[in-house]
This record gives sequence, structure tokens and C-alpha cells, in this order.
Amino acid sequence: MRSCFPTLASRLAAFENADLYPVISSEFCAGRDPFEIFCAAAEGGAKVIQIREKNWNKAAIHHLACRCREIANRFGVLIIIDDHLDVALTACADGVHLGQEDLPIDAAKRIAPELLLGSSTHDLPEIETAQAMGTGYLNIGPIFATQTKTVGMPPLGVDFLKEMVPHVHVPFSVMGGIKARHIPELVQAGAKHIAMVTEVTQAPDPAEKVRELRQLFGK
Repeated sequence: MRSCFPTLASRLAAFENADLYPVISSEFCAGRDPFEIFCAAAEGGAKVIQIREKNWNKAAIHHLACRCREIANRFGVLIIIDDHLDVALTACADGVHLGQEDLPIDAAKRIAPELLLGSSTHDLPEIETAQAMGTGYLNIGPIFATQTKTVGMPPLGVDFLKEMVPHVHVPFSVMGGIKARHIPELVQAGAKHIAMVTEVTQAPDPAEKVRELRQLFGK
């Protein structure tokens, strides 16, 4: 099934209009099927959702992404695949999120010019490099201490984010240890897109949690 966002331009526009950015990993779903959490997040109003499975093989990630495509089209949701460009392409996802040790953004752009390419960044040089390579969006983090990903570095903090905003010329999300109470402060600091894992995936009612979190953006 094809995406309801057929071009890079439509994907960029959809990302710009998004706010909460749930990131779904099965290990943080409280024993539930990540497909169930994806459906709930979409129902709750999330407009961009990342599938991040660090310990699954590509076939399993591909199968999950294909299951999610119909739901994503129904609710107008961008599907972003973590790490795997080939999975993103073959599952008709909308984008791929690449870390510093993954395929470089400029190389990914040559292979998949219509995919929305995201880049994980942790300091100003990485931000500048990703932008120079043509990234579609940046993720800046970790803002706070996080238990969902091994990053090997201290949290950056909100003050760092404020310092970086003037240097960022593409859409960006922030991530890392973010809880509901942090959203107003991060929005005030310039973050329009906030990525969260356990606040959504471990909530008893993820759909309702997404609704509650989106209200905190103050739109």
C-alpha cells in the first residue's frame, strides 16, 4: 500500500504541521504489540510516528511497517523508520531516521530523494554537517537523561537547545528523557516537534495520553 504522502514536499509539509512525535519500540510497550501502540497513537492525533526496533531483524520491522501503513493512511500519519533505508523504501514508509553511524544523509538522499530524511545530532558541528548534506529534519538530543537509548554522553539541557535554535535552518525535533511537564518549557525554547517514547508507549491508554500531551503544546 502506498503512502498518502506521495512526495517529499507533502511529507515535509506534514512534518511541519506535526507536534508530538511518538517513537515506538517494542521493549518499552509494557508487553503490548507495538502495532497496537501505533494504532492508539494515530487515533490520539499524532501525525508523525517513528518505528524504532534496535533488536529486530529487518523482515520483522518491514512486516510491522506494512501493517502500520493502512492505519497511517487512515489518520494521515507519517511513518518514519529508524536506521533502515531499505525497509523504509520497501514498506512505503515516509522517511528514515539516521544516526551518526548510519548511512550518511547525502548518500541516503541520492538513493531515496523523495523520503523524508531525519538526522540525529548532539552538537553544533553535527547540526551543521547534517544541514549541509541536505537533511529533511534534525533531531537534537538527548535533552534530559534517558533510559531508552545508550548515548554515551550527558544530557544537553534546555539552555543548549536555546543556543542551537538560531543555527538550525530546517525543521527539528528534540528527544531524550522528555516528560509531559517538560513540554511547555521546550516549546518556549523553540521546539515545535517533541519526540517521546515511554510517556506514550507505557501509558495505560496511549491514545488518551497522546491527546493530553498534544494539549500541552498550546496551539
